[in-house]
Amino acid sequence: MGLGKNYAGQDCSLARALELIGERWTFLVIRDALYGVRRFGDFLAHLDLPRAVLAQRLQTLVDAGIMERRRYQDTPPRDEYVLTEMGRDLWAPMFTLASWGERHLTANGPRRLYFHVACGTRLVGTTICDTCRTPVPLEEVEIRPGPGASCQRQDPVSRALREPHRMLDPMP
Repeated sequence: MGLGKNYAGQDCSLARALELIGERWTFLVIRDALYGVRRFGDFLAHLDLPRAVLAQRLQTLVDAGIMERRRYQDTPPRDEYVLTEMGRDLWAPMFTLASWGERHLTANGPRRLYFHVACGTRLVGTTICDTCRTPVPLEEVEIRPGPGASCQRQDPVSRALREPHRMLDPMP
């Protein structure tokens, strides 16, 4: 018997969340949006996924209220995709999952390091600053390359991530 395509029979908030963002490309689109990626072409180049898959994932995120589409150019018409408050709330779970991956699935050290800009403290495993003892707002997080970062990719987003960059600041 085949595996079902949804969690309709589950009375569980995690199952409902996975129904929306559990597909791997979807969560990577959200990760890139947290980094500040906004334009279709930049998502496409950095994620290296088929155009149709990206278009569908972005539409799903817009329909769900996680992202909104904003026109930035009229001729020719061009839109960018910006996280809503609902989408920005995915920062803590994304960071926690990425930290888990760095701890258990990475041999050469973390690929990305995250710092609380206000005090310079590195965030490790949680979005609560060890120095300030407060949750760090996404706008106060700076991402930097870590010792396990690879410099092989040459797309604009990968190049921009080789330098310190504030989360959500538009890139590249």
